[in-house]
Amino acid sequence: MQKNRFDSVFFQRLYDALLPFAAVLAAFLIGAVVLLLQGVNPIEAYQALFVGAFGNKNGLSDTLVKAIPLMLVGLGIAIAFRGGVINIGAEGQIIVGSLLTTFLVVQMGESIPAFWGIVIGMIAGAFMGAIWGAIPGYLKARLGVNEILSTIMMNQIAIQIGFYLLRGPMIDPAEVEAGTNIPHSARLARLYDLPRFTDLAQSLGLTKSAEELGLTGYTAELYGVLVEPSRLHTGFFLAVVAAILVYVLLWRTTIGYRIRSVGLNPHASRYAGMMVERTMILSMTLSGMFAGLAGAVEILGLHHRMFEPTAVSAGYGFSGIVAALFGKLHPLGIIPSSILFGGLLVGGDKMQRAVQIPQVLITAILGLVVLFVVSTDYFVRKRANRRVSTDNTAPPPKDEDAQLSVEVQS
Repeated sequence: MQKNRFDSVFFQRLYDALLPFAAVLAAFLIGAVVLLLQGVNPIEAYQALFVGAFGNKNGLSDTLVKAIPLMLVGLGIAIAFRGGVINIGAEGQIIVGSLLTTFLVVQMGESIPAFWGIVIGMIAGAFMGAIWGAIPGYLKARLGVNEILSTIMMNQIAIQIGFYLLRGPMIDPAEVEAGTNIPHSARLARLYDLPRFTDLAQSLGLTKSAEELGLTGYTAELYGVLVEPSRLHTGFFLAVVAAILVYVLLWRTTIGYRIRSVGLNPHASRYAGMMVERTMILSMTLSGMFAGLAGAVEILGLHHRMFEPTAVSAGYGFSGIVAALFGKLHPLGIIPSSILFGGLLVGGDKMQRAVQIPQVLITAILGLVVLFVVSTDYFVRKRANRRVSTDNTAPPPKDEDAQLSVEVQS
């Protein structure tokens, strides 16, 4: 009996783990039909996509750069979803975080040491994002306002605030003096640029290129990502460390237990003495904090100035939701899923240039991936609920999430 139960649980978990990959495959199959109707060889197109994203140094470094904000936003989305609230406002939280980071760091000039200037910039972005997330969280918990609607509206408020500031108080004085009035901020002092991988390599004495070392093939490409000049910066390390910390928070602390408990069953959690409303607000605040941190890292590590708000956020607030769902809302699973979706974003551009198809078609294919992956969450939740109802008449499960679900409902 125990063996049959173990086999059943194993195959259920395997099914749930493979479901997102099946969704991506189904999306690509439908995309292949669309490509054929356009007279394009889908094998050639998809080969360009994956080679462009992962097949060489430049593509791989760009993929990892894209993965950084996706990872940070995805971590925030996972906290919110685990806490029983839905954060659709990460776009706005990225924007306000990047705005405050830019403003403070530009005002600092070069008066503060590099390390502390970077830390202040990141704290500022995280703080502003947290405030932007706490507002809809409060409205949801205290007034019953639908958080989907409030977060979407706050996205638009953030965008308009960004346009106003970049055309007025935060515009680059050099643009005003030249009479061009291009709406972007002054560049941050180079002192506060996040170090890039090549900077770390040089500090460790790794100055020779792959060619000088005699490396060939994919080994040379991987070495080039780590050592040779590229856009990849140390924000990637920060995002990975953040994922580990969020895992510890959610699964190894009392606060994390409360967040997951409220997300699974707020009524049972309230009966158990937990402060459900405060936990919901905390979940949205932490979610906004990570999105704001993503905006700060984009400014400090990549752009070094604030420009058009929607270009800085670049859709990461929505793509991060997909990365989080693909990673099963688990902080450690979000690491590879963010890299995968970063690769899809980079490879899509490569595919467009390789097979000469319209950009809207690339967007449609990526949209199919998003649609199919998000839709798998319905089946996962349905099976999870079925397992919980079965577990109520069976011995307590060993899985931590399933155990928590049984506890808060019993």
